[in-house]
Amino acid sequence: MEFTASQIAGLLNGTVEGNPDQKVYTLSKIEEGKPGTMTFLANMKYHSFIYTTRASVVVVNQDFVPNQPLEVTLIRVPDAYTAFAQLLEMYNKTKSSGKGISVHSFVSPSSTVGEHVSIGEFTYIGEKSVIGKNVHLYPQVYIGDNVTIGDDTVLYPGVKVYNDCIVGKRCTLHAGVVVGSDGFGFAPQAEDTFKKVPQIGNVIIEDDVEVGSNTTIDRATLGSTILRKGVKLDNLIQVAHNVEIGENTVIAAQSGISGSTKIGKNCMVAGQVGFVGHLVIGDNVKVGAQSGIENNLKENTFYLGSPAQEISKTRKIYVHWRNLDQIVKRINVLEKLLKNNHHE
Repeated sequence: MEFTASQIAGLLNGTVEGNPDQKVYTLSKIEEGKPGTMTFLANMKYHSFIYTTRASVVVVNQDFVPNQPLEVTLIRVPDAYTAFAQLLEMYNKTKSSGKGISVHSFVSPSSTVGEHVSIGEFTYIGEKSVIGKNVHLYPQVYIGDNVTIGDDTVLYPGVKVYNDCIVGKRCTLHAGVVVGSDGFGFAPQAEDTFKKVPQIGNVIIEDDVEVGSNTTIDRATLGSTILRKGVKLDNLIQVAHNVEIGENTVIAAQSGISGSTKIGKNCMVAGQVGFVGHLVIGDNVKVGAQSGIENNLKENTFYLGSPAQEISKTRKIYVHWRNLDQIVKRINVLEKLLKNNHHE
């Protein structure tokens, strides 16, 4: 597709500095820019590339001040990173425009499908489900009975949404996501066996949630497992039964959240973090990578380590641990001196 710098500036509420009629056809990284492409500069670590890039248009922050002449057309915006993310989203939508309902898909006659929906080959939609407007279901998606999928939501290939679950508007579920599989509930028996506890709840995913590939979100034993509005989950995350994740919380890959733990809003959780069950994590909490969380965490705190402690304490402990070998040697020397003095 072809756009001019002035058209793009209009979309981004930006201002053009240079040739407003400069045409671009696609996007590029600033260090690999080619004529006819558009790129952006948000991180000043890449500042030098704006003077050598061959891209035709560069999106920059309003306060950007070049220290040498530029040959590119600039579009100045309040936040270059956010503006470019907006462009990438629009570009992605043009690439994934719907193709209608495939004849090789199955939609139960008792289900409702909204306008401008795309349903790919071998996708299955069960009974009494509701698919909103502008929904894009890629091939081999499974939608169970009595499921709701909100407007403008995208489900990539192989996504499975079990019976009675709800996915909100403008959500993105990447390939292999499973929503509503059974929670891990087994009652120990006297004969050292385990009896399965039926999981009869559901999963509720609110609006504007994104879930990475091969992440699993288990249905509740009773009630609902809930991902609140704006939650972002990375790939390969396990969310157990009856967990609740608060608004705009982000969690990186390979983390696991045990049953009935409640995580607050605006939290940031790094990769490979493990939460035990039945915890309460406050709002605005940050957790460092590979931490093990076994206690409730107060709001507005930063935890690190396994078992996790407040980061200031963990850093102090790490300093001593790093010097442990020298500390042991010093203690050995002191013990020898004390022993010799005692004998004297």
